[in-house]
Amino acid sequence: MAIIETEAALHEAHRDNHTHRDVNGGWLRPAVFGAMDGLVSNLALMTGVAGGSVGQHTIVLSGLAGLAAGAFSMAAGEYTSVASQRELVEAELDVERRELRKHPQDEEAELAALYRARGVEPRLASEVARQLSKDPEQALEIHAREELGIDPGDLPSPTVAAVSSFGSFALGALIPVLPYLLGASSLLPAVLLALLGLFLCGAVVARVTARTWWYSGLRQLFLGGAAAGVTYALGTLFGTAVG
Repeated sequence: MAIIETEAALHEAHRDNHTHRDVNGGWLRPAVFGAMDGLVSNLALMTGVAGGSVGQHTIVLSGLAGLAAGAFSMAAGEYTSVASQRELVEAELDVERRELRKHPQDEEAELAALYRARGVEPRLASEVARQLSKDPEQALEIHAREELGIDPGDLPSPTVAAVSSFGSFALGALIPVLPYLLGASSLLPAVLLALLGLFLCGAVVARVTARTWWYSGLRQLFLGGAAAGVTYALGTLFGTAVG
Protein backbone atom coordinates (compact mmCIF):
# COMPACT_ATOMS: atom_id res chain seq x y z
CA MET A 1 0.00 0.00 0.00
CA ALA A 2 2.81 2.38 0.93
CA ILE A 3 4.60 1.60 -2.34
CA ILE A 4 1.47 2.39 -4.35
CA GLU A 5 0.99 5.67 -2.49
CA THR A 6 4.65 6.57 -3.05
CA GLU A 7 4.42 5.86 -6.79
CA ALA A 8 1.23 7.91 -7.01
CA ALA A 9 2.91 10.81 -5.23
CA LEU A 10 5.92 10.65 -7.55
CA HIS A 11 3.63 10.55 -10.58
CA GLU A 12 1.71 13.57 -9.31
CA ALA A 13 4.92 15.49 -8.62
CA HIS A 14 6.25 14.68 -12.07
CA ARG A 15 3.00 15.83 -13.69
CA ASP A 16 3.07 19.11 -11.76
CA ASN A 17 6.73 19.87 -12.51
CA HIS A 18 6.95 18.69 -16.11
CA THR A 19 6.43 21.90 -18.04
CA HIS A 20 7.91 23.33 -21.22
CA ARG A 21 8.56 26.80 -22.54
CA ASP A 22 6.35 28.22 -25.26
CA VAL A 23 8.50 27.72 -28.36
CA ASN A 24 5.82 28.48 -30.95
CA GLY A 25 5.02 32.10 -30.11
CA GLY A 26 5.33 34.64 -32.90
CA TRP A 27 6.86 37.37 -30.72
CA LEU A 28 10.10 35.89 -29.36
CA ARG A 29 12.24 35.65 -32.49
CA PRO A 30 11.48 39.12 -33.90
CA ALA A 31 11.76 40.70 -30.43
CA VAL A 32 15.15 39.15 -29.68
CA PHE A 33 16.48 39.71 -33.19
CA GLY A 34 15.16 43.28 -33.21
CA ALA A 35 16.78 44.27 -29.91
CA MET A 36 20.14 42.76 -30.86
CA ASP A 37 20.04 44.23 -34.33
CA GLY A 38 19.05 47.65 -33.01
CA LEU A 39 21.92 47.71 -30.55
CA VAL A 40 24.59 46.38 -32.88
CA SER A 41 23.60 48.24 -36.05
CA ASN A 42 23.08 51.62 -34.43
CA LEU A 43 26.21 51.33 -32.31
CA ALA A 44 28.17 50.39 -35.43
CA LEU A 45 26.57 53.25 -37.40
CA MET A 46 27.38 55.82 -34.76
CA THR A 47 30.97 54.63 -34.21
CA GLY A 48 31.51 54.59 -37.96
CA VAL A 49 30.27 58.15 -38.29
CA ALA A 50 32.30 59.21 -35.24
CA GLY A 51 35.39 57.67 -36.80
CA GLY A 52 35.11 60.21 -39.59
CA SER A 53 35.83 63.01 -37.08
CA VAL A 54 32.45 64.68 -37.44
CA GLY A 55 30.64 66.80 -34.89
CA GLN A 56 28.43 65.60 -32.05
CA HIS A 57 25.31 66.86 -33.82
CA THR A 58 26.01 64.64 -36.83
CA ILE A 59 26.57 61.58 -34.64
CA VAL A 60 23.30 62.10 -32.78
CA LEU A 61 21.39 62.75 -36.00
CA SER A 62 22.87 59.60 -37.53
CA GLY A 63 21.83 57.58 -34.48
CA LEU A 64 18.26 58.87 -34.53
CA ALA A 65 17.98 58.35 -38.28
CA GLY A 66 19.35 54.81 -37.89
CA LEU A 67 16.80 54.13 -35.15
CA ALA A 68 13.84 55.28 -37.23
CA ALA A 69 14.95 53.70 -40.50
CA GLY A 70 15.92 50.41 -38.90
CA ALA A 71 12.74 50.09 -36.81
CA PHE A 72 10.45 50.69 -39.79
CA SER A 73 12.53 48.41 -41.98
CA MET A 74 12.44 45.61 -39.40
CA ALA A 75 8.69 45.96 -38.90
CA ALA A 76 7.96 45.99 -42.63
CA GLY A 77 10.25 43.04 -43.27
CA GLU A 78 8.82 40.95 -40.44
CA TYR A 79 5.23 41.73 -41.42
CA THR A 80 5.83 40.80 -45.06
CA SER A 81 7.77 37.66 -44.17
CA VAL A 82 5.29 36.31 -41.62
CA ALA A 83 2.27 37.31 -43.72
CA SER A 84 3.70 35.50 -46.74
CA GLN A 85 4.43 32.43 -44.64
CA ARG A 86 0.90 32.49 -43.19
CA GLU A 87 -0.68 32.90 -46.64
CA LEU A 88 1.27 29.91 -47.91
CA VAL A 89 0.15 27.80 -44.95
CA GLU A 90 -3.47 28.87 -45.38
CA ALA A 91 -3.31 27.98 -49.07
CA GLU A 92 -2.08 24.50 -48.18
CA LEU A 93 -4.83 24.18 -45.58
CA ASP A 94 -7.40 25.07 -48.24
CA VAL A 95 -6.01 22.28 -50.44
CA GLU A 96 -6.31 19.81 -47.57
CA ARG A 97 -9.82 21.06 -46.74
CA ARG A 98 -10.95 20.47 -50.33
CA GLU A 99 -9.47 16.99 -50.35
CA LEU A 100 -11.28 16.12 -47.13
CA ARG A 101 -14.54 17.32 -48.64
CA LYS A 102 -14.14 15.61 -52.02
CA HIS A 103 -12.34 12.41 -51.02
CA PRO A 104 -13.05 11.74 -47.34
CA GLN A 105 -12.48 7.98 -47.57
CA ASP A 106 -9.13 8.41 -49.29
CA GLU A 107 -8.03 10.91 -46.64
CA GLU A 108 -9.16 8.56 -43.88
CA ALA A 109 -7.17 5.73 -45.44
CA GLU A 110 -4.17 8.03 -45.74
CA LEU A 111 -4.41 8.90 -42.05
CA ALA A 112 -4.68 5.22 -41.10
CA ALA A 113 -1.59 4.48 -43.20
CA LEU A 114 0.34 7.17 -41.33
CA TYR A 115 -0.51 5.57 -38.00
CA ARG A 116 0.39 2.10 -39.29
CA ALA A 117 3.74 3.45 -40.45
CA ARG A 118 4.35 4.59 -36.88
CA GLY A 119 3.78 1.12 -35.50
CA VAL A 120 0.08 1.16 -34.63
CA GLU A 121 -1.70 -2.17 -35.15
CA PRO A 122 -3.58 -2.02 -38.50
CA ARG A 123 -7.10 -2.52 -37.17
CA LEU A 124 -6.55 -0.02 -34.38
CA ALA A 125 -5.03 2.49 -36.83
CA SER A 126 -8.09 2.21 -39.08
CA GLU A 127 -10.47 2.67 -36.13
CA VAL A 128 -8.57 5.70 -34.82
CA ALA A 129 -8.56 7.26 -38.29
CA ARG A 130 -12.29 6.59 -38.66
CA GLN A 131 -13.18 8.23 -35.37
CA LEU A 132 -10.92 11.23 -35.91
CA SER A 133 -12.38 11.77 -39.38
CA LYS A 134 -15.95 12.19 -38.12
CA ASP A 135 -15.42 15.88 -37.37
CA PRO A 136 -14.19 17.77 -40.51
CA GLU A 137 -12.36 20.46 -38.51
CA GLN A 138 -10.67 17.90 -36.28
CA ALA A 139 -9.73 15.87 -39.34
CA LEU A 140 -8.22 18.99 -40.93
CA GLU A 141 -6.21 19.70 -37.79
CA ILE A 142 -4.90 16.13 -37.61
CA HIS A 143 -3.95 16.03 -41.31
CA ALA A 144 -2.26 19.43 -41.06
CA ARG A 145 -0.17 18.29 -38.13
CA GLU A 146 0.70 14.90 -39.58
CA GLU A 147 1.32 15.94 -43.20
CA LEU A 148 2.35 19.61 -42.98
CA GLY A 149 3.76 19.76 -39.45
CA ILE A 150 1.65 22.80 -38.52
CA ASP A 151 -1.14 23.65 -36.08
CA PRO A 152 -3.96 25.51 -37.88
CA GLY A 153 -5.00 27.17 -34.64
CA ASP A 154 -1.53 28.48 -33.79
CA LEU A 155 -0.33 30.31 -36.89
CA PRO A 156 2.07 33.24 -36.36
CA SER A 157 0.57 36.74 -36.48
CA PRO A 158 2.17 39.25 -38.90
CA THR A 159 1.01 42.13 -36.71
CA VAL A 160 2.55 40.65 -33.56
CA ALA A 161 5.82 40.02 -35.40
CA ALA A 162 5.90 43.56 -36.84
CA VAL A 163 5.08 45.32 -33.56
CA SER A 164 7.55 43.16 -31.62
CA SER A 165 10.39 43.81 -34.05
CA PHE A 166 9.62 47.55 -34.31
CA GLY A 167 9.53 48.10 -30.55
CA SER A 168 12.52 45.94 -29.73
CA PHE A 169 14.68 47.42 -32.50
CA ALA A 170 13.79 50.98 -31.45
CA LEU A 171 14.58 50.15 -27.81
CA GLY A 172 17.91 48.57 -28.72
CA ALA A 173 18.86 51.37 -31.11
CA LEU A 174 17.99 54.03 -28.52
CA ILE A 175 20.61 52.79 -26.04
CA PRO A 176 23.74 54.15 -27.81
CA VAL A 177 21.92 57.45 -28.54
CA LEU A 178 20.68 57.90 -24.97
CA PRO A 179 23.93 59.26 -23.42
CA TYR A 180 24.04 62.03 -26.03
CA LEU A 181 20.40 62.91 -25.39
CA LEU A 182 21.22 63.12 -21.66
CA GLY A 183 24.10 65.54 -22.24
CA ALA A 184 27.17 63.40 -23.00
CA SER A 185 29.69 65.07 -25.29
CA SER A 186 31.86 62.10 -26.28
CA LEU A 187 31.39 58.68 -27.85
CA LEU A 188 32.76 56.72 -24.87
CA PRO A 189 29.59 56.75 -22.68
CA ALA A 190 27.50 55.65 -25.64
CA VAL A 191 29.86 52.76 -26.41
CA LEU A 192 30.04 51.63 -22.77
CA LEU A 193 26.27 51.76 -22.33
CA ALA A 194 25.70 49.91 -25.60
CA LEU A 195 28.20 47.19 -24.68
CA LEU A 196 26.54 46.80 -21.28
CA GLY A 197 23.19 46.55 -23.06
CA LEU A 198 24.55 43.87 -25.38
CA PHE A 199 25.81 41.82 -22.45
CA LEU A 200 22.48 42.15 -20.60
CA CYS A 201 20.50 41.24 -23.73
CA GLY A 202 22.63 38.15 -24.21
CA ALA A 203 22.15 37.20 -20.56
CA VAL A 204 18.37 37.69 -20.81
CA VAL A 205 18.20 35.52 -23.93
CA ALA A 206 20.02 32.80 -21.99
CA ARG A 207 17.13 32.77 -19.52
CA VAL A 208 14.81 31.81 -22.37
CA THR A 209 17.09 29.35 -24.15
CA ALA A 210 18.59 27.76 -20.99
CA ARG A 211 22.13 28.58 -22.17
CA THR A 212 24.67 29.82 -19.58
CA TRP A 213 23.94 33.51 -18.99
CA TRP A 214 27.54 34.69 -18.86
CA TYR A 215 28.49 32.84 -22.05
CA SER A 216 25.55 34.24 -23.97
CA GLY A 217 26.21 37.73 -22.60
CA LEU A 218 29.94 37.67 -23.42
CA ARG A 219 29.26 36.29 -26.89
CA GLN A 220 26.89 39.13 -27.70
CA LEU A 221 29.30 41.65 -26.15
CA PHE A 222 32.14 40.37 -28.30
CA LEU A 223 30.13 40.38 -31.53
CA GLY A 224 28.74 43.87 -30.96
CA GLY A 225 32.11 45.24 -29.87
CA ALA A 226 33.80 43.76 -32.92
CA ALA A 227 31.22 45.33 -35.24
CA ALA A 228 31.66 48.72 -33.57
CA GLY A 229 35.46 48.48 -33.74
CA VAL A 230 35.49 47.57 -37.42
CA THR A 231 33.08 50.32 -38.43
CA TYR A 232 35.01 52.89 -36.38
CA ALA A 233 38.19 51.90 -38.20
CA LEU A 234 36.42 52.11 -41.55
CA GLY A 235 34.92 55.47 -40.63
CA THR A 236 38.37 56.76 -39.72
CA LEU A 237 39.82 55.43 -42.98
CA PHE A 238 37.06 56.83 -45.16
CA GLY A 239 37.01 60.12 -43.25
CA THR A 240 40.71 60.59 -43.87
CA ALA A 241 40.37 59.65 -47.54
CA VAL A 242 37.38 61.92 -48.14
CA GLY A 243 38.81 64.74 -46.07
